[in-house]
Amino acid sequence: MAPIVHTVEISRSPEDVFTYLTDLERFTEWQEQVVSARRLDDGAMRVGSKASLTRRMGKREQTFTTELTDWDPPRSYAFRGIDGPVRPIGKGTLEPMADGAGTRFTFSIDFEGHGIGKLLVPLLVRRQARSEILKSHAALKERLESSK
Repeated sequence: MAPIVHTVEISRSPEDVFTYLTDLERFTEWQEQVVSARRLDDGAMRVGSKASLTRRMGKREQTFTTELTDWDPPRSYAFRGIDGPVRPIGKGTLEPMADGAGTRFTFSIDFEGHGIGKLLVPLLVRRQARSEILKSHAALKERLESSK
């Protein structure tokens, strides 16, 4: 299946958007389903950095580990899930808008199912993710544009 891709334009600089967007401590502010997010290693963020995220999935909570596979502030980042039945593979790209009035943020995500996850990805996960991304990006835009 093709990845889910969504783009949002935000009236803030790529540096501002990237800094907020990739701050794990702020994930719960703009991603409704995220219960917690924390770094699993020390030092500066870099390819190979790991994080633990707990997300609400229906009535349950699922904790999984992600690893950065790309880190190019303020232009792009990418990650992949390394455990759990449903493993996300995501990429964010930030571009300054032509008129200099903001940032075009494009996010793509796909999922790899393992065990029961092979059934869940096509039945539930992709549909739920599509809906969550729209809500999260609206909240991200609102947060960043209201705190200028």
